[in-house]
Amino acid sequence: MRIVNPSFGREAPGQERAATNAVDWHKDPIILFANSKPNAKELLEGVRDKMAAYRTTDNIDYIHKDSPAQPAPDSMYDELAGKYRAALIAIAD
Repeated sequence: MRIVNPSFGREAPGQERAATNAVDWHKDPIILFANSKPNAKELLEGVRDKMAAYRTTDNIDYIHKDSPAQPAPDSMYDELAGKYRAALIAIAD
């Protein structure tokens, strides 16, 4: 899983790399990841509901870390990276 912060630009990868690493937003498994702050779950569930207009959502799951004040354990990131091709993250205030 490639983690990208959309607020920063990045150069486009080469064609071969783009084809092998690209996320297929129509079918790949996606994790909705929240930091446990108020309304993060509702925000991400709303995004999932909107995605239902163009894809099935049976492989879009939700998870949150235990506390907004503490980082998620490394094992959580490793597990999620092994199961999902993309993550939508609600972490800001």
